[in-house]
Amino acid sequence: MPFIPHTDDDIREMLAAIGVKRIDDLFDEIPKELLIDSLDEIPEALNEMQITRLMHERAAIDGAPLCFIGAGAYEHHIPQAVWDIATRGEYYSAYTPYQAEASQGTLQTIYEYQTMITALTGHDVSNASLYDGASSLAEAALMVARSNRNVKSGRILLAPGVNPTYGKVAAAIAGSQGISFERLPMDAATGNCAASLDGIADVVAVVIQQPSFFGTLEDVDRLTDWAHEHGALVVAVVNPTALALLKAPGHWGEDGADIACGEGQPLGVPLSSGGPYFGFMTCRQKHVRQMPGRIVGRTTDLDGQPGYTLTLQAREQHIRRSKATSNICTNQGLMVTAATIYMSLLGFDGLAAVARRAQRNTARLAAGLGAIAGVERLFAGPHFHEVALALDRPVGPVLKALAERNILGGFDLSGLLPELGNALLVCATETKTEADIDTYVATLGDIMSKESRRLA
Repeated sequence: MPFIPHTDDDIREMLAAIGVKRIDDLFDEIPKELLIDSLDEIPEALNEMQITRLMHERAAIDGAPLCFIGAGAYEHHIPQAVWDIATRGEYYSAYTPYQAEASQGTLQTIYEYQTMITALTGHDVSNASLYDGASSLAEAALMVARSNRNVKSGRILLAPGVNPTYGKVAAAIAGSQGISFERLPMDAATGNCAASLDGIADVVAVVIQQPSFFGTLEDVDRLTDWAHEHGALVVAVVNPTALALLKAPGHWGEDGADIACGEGQPLGVPLSSGGPYFGFMTCRQKHVRQMPGRIVGRTTDLDGQPGYTLTLQAREQHIRRSKATSNICTNQGLMVTAATIYMSLLGFDGLAAVARRAQRNTARLAAGLGAIAGVERLFAGPHFHEVALALDRPVGPVLKALAERNILGGFDLSGLLPELGNALLVCATETKTEADIDTYVATLGDIMSKESRRLA
């Protein structure tokens, strides 16, 4: 809301109507010893003109650096029309569509979103979105535990390339419900799953990320078939942009992954200090009764006209409380609206063009950075718009030096995955020009050579 609409007279009238004299009287249940007289560290209130100027000054401090950070959230070009439409009042302030007769526009938007997401993942059903990518994996873990009742162990295996943060969030949410997460062995050469999986049994599900957190491409057909042969379900964590080029998870192996989930931020949602973003989830029809959230369906009214309604609302927390399918399946409606507009504007061919441009840019970046003394590719094999590098020195000071030259050089893996050593994850999307990439390569080369000469 851009301004507070209530005048002093409005406030007095409202207080009189409810029978209190002051706004403070509304909070008289707070013990007096908990109240404070002043906020010494909080500045005086600013008017609209002053706050606008302050925010512009704060934004200018950040500048406009070249960004080569990925690691789960990506800088993509967003057509101006996406948020011009998404922030119109009828979209921006639309509430949860519990009353179908009053919410046909919102319901149709969600329905179109579900249709597009299932087209990308190759699955039968999509829900109406989740909170974010990490919690979507947690929801998927709970879902496979409910679906695969033949396995009582609660063990879920994570492929080596599953985002470590996603694994931590899933363990925090689902770990208290009898579910444990274990990492499959990594092939040090490729960063993907080791060739041999002998001796592994009694598993509820296997989680495969494609592309992996390191940008590598896993042998998803082999892992999917192995999981199904051993009585486990398969959860795919996928990048929606990459799905314009890569095989859809619904088509992995002989029978396809059972569930797909991931972060929807690449679909028209700007980078924003970690959010708000949105998570997506799709599945095969046979698992739909265990899906968290809600599903919008298309039907016809008494006059034969198309209409939309909440076909399945598995959010039984309205009445079932602790027995609910899920209690955290927040729907990110505005982000989903933006994603739907973004996918509609680009179409499948446009999304594929974005993916190809990003892939070409990352190949150029990887080749340039890999030619610098003290920098080499960490993992061999194909990758998508992200690549892990090994440096011959700590990553932190290198990133600091790059930042001083207006370049955000990537994500330091050494803190999250110390076993990889001095490792750096870099990303190049379609927003980077050849000149941008060449600037990064030249700047990093200069920093590495200067530091080497200083140490010599």
